[in-house]
Amino acid sequence: MKQVHDENRNQTVISEFILLGLPIQPELKAIVYSSFLAMYLTTVLGNMLIILLISLDSHLHTPMYLFLRNLSFSDMCFSSVTIPKLLINMWSMKPVIPYPGCLTQMYFFLFFGDLESFLLVAMAYDRYVAICYPLHYTVMMSPKLCSSLVVLSWVLTTFHALLHTLLMSQVAFCDNNIIPNFFCDMSALLKLACSDIHINELVIFIMGGLVIVLPFLLIVTSYARILSSILRVPSVRGIRKAFSTCGSHLSVVSLFYGTIIGLYLCPSANNSTLKETIMSIMYTVVTPMLNPFIYSLRNQDMKGAFKKLLEGRKISNTLGH
Repeated sequence: MKQVHDENRNQTVISEFILLGLPIQPELKAIVYSSFLAMYLTTVLGNMLIILLISLDSHLHTPMYLFLRNLSFSDMCFSSVTIPKLLINMWSMKPVIPYPGCLTQMYFFLFFGDLESFLLVAMAYDRYVAICYPLHYTVMMSPKLCSSLVVLSWVLTTFHALLHTLLMSQVAFCDNNIIPNFFCDMSALLKLACSDIHINELVIFIMGGLVIVLPFLLIVTSYARILSSILRVPSVRGIRKAFSTCGSHLSVVSLFYGTIIGLYLCPSANNSTLKETIMSIMYTVVTPMLNPFIYSLRNQDMKGAFKKLLEGRKISNTLGH
């Protein structure tokens, strides 16, 4: 444990943290490592493919795919903030992270997590307008509005992540520098603090309601209105399609928001370290991996764009020979 003595405060200041990582048996380490590496590669490659397809196919330059391209970028970065460090630490004799690195990781973790939250709201609103007001879609979802929603999402997430990071930088850490998680989780860091954290907890509660609970309620409301609209004109095919689409979207949304709300806004004293780690894995690893499959790879437009990409590659290879 590296410590620096601060004479002004007459206390020991932590210069690095130890990340305990995942509570796994040594004989299972190779299997767990391979599983997380496979999930991470699936997340990165799946989301990179979506970004590539949307960028290359002019037919996909629509509001929904503008949001989806940003969501894929956010998912890819969100996983990259924590998983590479986890994989490195699994085979490291000293799984530490410097204090500045910990705050940096926390900032980008909050940034891309918040960005995903806002983009999911924008995508839910886009689907709501497309299904409930199809004749007014081009007017209601104008390019200017869509671009403004994306820019606003980036600006709000920057402010929110920076606010928490600056507040955390004012917190003092003394003797305990062991984080019982695989990344610099904000709630885990606050448990190690030896100074007053009431302001941090108040800001988490207030901002959490605006950044997590409100977006979740807006998404649920949007899909409830979509289902209501479809059920007014009942058809077996329409109802099946609605439940298939909305059900899969809402399952991922519930997994993402449910675990975050449970961890940060409704923490339980009975929560074990193992339970909190599993909940963290759900929204940091599983959700970003599922999003490409749920939102795009089942989509006919995306399948068509992928087919065009493969055919173009074949044509170029033929010409090359």
